[in-house]
Amino acid sequence: MRADNDMIEIAILTYPGAQQAAVLGMIDLLAAADRAAVPALSVGQWAVVDGTVSRIDGMGAGEDAPTICILPPTLGGPRDDIDAVLLHWLRARHADGAVLASVCLGAFVLGETGLLDGRTITTHWAYEDRFRSRFPRTRVDTDRILIDDGDIVTAGGVMAWTDLCLTIIARFLGHAAMLEVARGFLIDPPGRAQSYYSGFSPHTGHKDAAISQVQDFLHETAGKVVDVPTLAAKSGLEERTFLRRFQKATGYTTTEYWQRLRVSGAKAMLRETRHAIDQIGWDVGYTDASAFRKVFHRIVGLSPSEYRRRFSEEGQAEQLK
Repeated sequence: MRADNDMIEIAILTYPGAQQAAVLGMIDLLAAADRAAVPALSVGQWAVVDGTVSRIDGMGAGEDAPTICILPPTLGGPRDDIDAVLLHWLRARHADGAVLASVCLGAFVLGETGLLDGRTITTHWAYEDRFRSRFPRTRVDTDRILIDDGDIVTAGGVMAWTDLCLTIIARFLGHAAMLEVARGFLIDPPGRAQSYYSGFSPHTGHKDAAISQVQDFLHETAGKVVDVPTLAAKSGLEERTFLRRFQKATGYTTTEYWQRLRVSGAKAMLRETRHAIDQIGWDVGYTDASAFRKVFHRIVGLSPSEYRRRFSEEGQAEQLK
């Protein structure tokens, strides 16, 4: 925790494609936190200008070494035109002790610095496969909406900037200030999971053709044919070799894979039909309703009934009454 007279310099990087709505939203949210506590935050927009990274919002020159550097989300997919000056600056700031943070596809910029090698990060679930292919030395967990690794903090989807800002506020200004800001903006404190919203987007960018054949088979059968001998036969591999290569290629054991595949199908049925929950469990391959509910809750973070209330049209209509 800081001393009361310490200034926390927060640099929000505006690079090509950065979503301005997120940039301005973060500035507003963090400014509210500054008013809620002892004034201690200096929040500004920074960018590459004339070969150097500097503050560009006309609010002062800022510090040479910000305490926190945030890469906002981008629209239109990951960028391939990130300025080498920005990457060098981020590495230098990290070496000086700054916290580096990203939102959504901003993680791709952090990945280009090389600082995510060996780390576990999150990004938008729909881009998990592309991120794994581009940065194979980084572990990706898109079930989580925010991963705080101390000096590196990553947030999942586009709107996860709210979770990131509240996490920053709690760390530097205290939990009470974070709760006050969350109440004022009518947003949930950190604790949501990206698994509430995501579909199952398994890694297919690997080069293991035998495992790709099994993945295709699992998706064609909706994860209902899952015994290892059958899957190994589809791959043309001995069972032990198949199991090892499957996990290496996809990041999941075969059991984890087909469970997530079935749960993904159940989520669609919960949103789009009025079928009974036990019937949906049966339809996706579970003969034991209790086992279905336990697996669903473990993967999604919500029970099937909670998920239906939050994400089905019928559930939303009930909440609006």
